[in-house]
Amino acid sequence: MLRAAVKCFECNSANNSACLDLNLPRMHSIVPVVDCGKTLPHVLSKQFFCRKITQTILHPEQTPEVRITRSCGWIKHKRACYTADNKDHLETVCQCFGDMCNSASTITNVKVAFLTATVAILTVCRNWRERNVI
Repeated sequence: MLRAAVKCFECNSANNSACLDLNLPRMHSIVPVVDCGKTLPHVLSKQFFCRKITQTILHPEQTPEVRITRSCGWIKHKRACYTADNKDHLETVCQCFGDMCNSASTITNVKVAFLTATVAILTVCRNWRERNVI
């Protein structure tokens, strides 16, 4: 049985400046939306999701350049957002699981991840305290 694939924005700000901020009016109509199952048929057995990558490219002796890439993903990371610090660029990658969810800013994804972690920690602490009350 085939699963319904998620639809994601697909763009790179290196060749489409509208990709930088999809929350601006009319940007959704400029940036293409793709059906991940049709765009990536070679990975049919995977559960697709949307991804947003924010890269800060560090040019020697020049102003850093920010690039945004939005696309489909198929190999999940254990965290909703994670960062990588490489020699020539800094990178934040966020994944989400609803149609066109990769329009959100990284801050929004980080807030959701933080709130989820906070609730999980509070639940574990409460359960531990209830079991250890004398």
